[in-house]
Amino acid sequence: MTVGALGPGPEFDRIRAIARELGDGAAALDDDCAVLAPIAHAFVLSTDVSVEGVHFRREWLTLEEIGWRAAAAALSDLAAEGASPVGVLVALTSPAAASEADISEVMRGIGAAVNSVGGRVLGGDLSSGPAWSIAVTVVGTAERPVTRSGALPGDSLWVTGTLGAAGAAVDALLANASPRAELRNAFARPEPRIREGRWLAAHGAHAMIDLSDGIAADAAHIAAASGVRVEIAVAQLPRESDVDPARAAAGGEDYELLVAMPAGFADAAAAEFTAASGTRITRVGRIAAGSGVRLDLDGAELRVAGYDHFRSVDASPGGR
Repeated sequence: MTVGALGPGPEFDRIRAIARELGDGAAALDDDCAVLAPIAHAFVLSTDVSVEGVHFRREWLTLEEIGWRAAAAALSDLAAEGASPVGVLVALTSPAAASEADISEVMRGIGAAVNSVGGRVLGGDLSSGPAWSIAVTVVGTAERPVTRSGALPGDSLWVTGTLGAAGAAVDALLANASPRAELRNAFARPEPRIREGRWLAAHGAHAMIDLSDGIAADAAHIAAASGVRVEIAVAQLPRESDVDPARAAAGGEDYELLVAMPAGFADAAAAEFTAASGTRITRVGRIAAGSGVRLDLDGAELRVAGYDHFRSVDASPGGR
């Protein structure tokens, strides 16, 4: 990839450095706009922002990991629509003390996350500010977009992967402890479930959402959008052995997919999903007539709060 002829100055020097870092993983970065050829399917767009001190702490992560997480969070929204990524636009704000190398390291992480699911960095903007802030706009296409609003009574409810690991890592970091490698990796390098979302969309998913704020909070979005009741068996939530059921339900930044599938989707279909994607999928509940969400644990209702961006300006990092 080349950037063509750019003028002189520190901003353009940094764009040139980013272009060298990303190589073929980026489109041409020498114009104000990215130009895409016409596409037959629906465009799917979303924007996600990662802010230092809210979504991450600099002492917890490398700059490359910060970039990866920011891109993965945005790409996860495409996964939940059953979409294929085209690319991302990145609006990056860096502290005044950040070097060209620092900015290139963040962009290296962003590029790696995007390239891992078949997309490219299409362009963006650079600015200076009091702290790191990364706004990632994702562009994708979908033959059959899956929204939150299609769940029907009688559907089965499934979740990909495992829950609670990223939240458990944040708990450890807040306690000045070192999370074990599997937990830290879930927090530092979440994997957007693009392949999984496309498979589920192609096999009849009625509604889908990514679990960025925890299953309790995100299930409520499906319930409200679809006009149904979501019932979840907390003991069935897939989780690491040292993550308790309540922590798995509270979640935060799991970036797994919660999906309502037709009643006929059962264990055999789940095995096909795992064979095709390499990711486990677990039945965790059902869709019923009514409203709201019930989380059942050993016959009693479990009440947990998902992440709320605006509950407090001093909220601990670790939620989306």
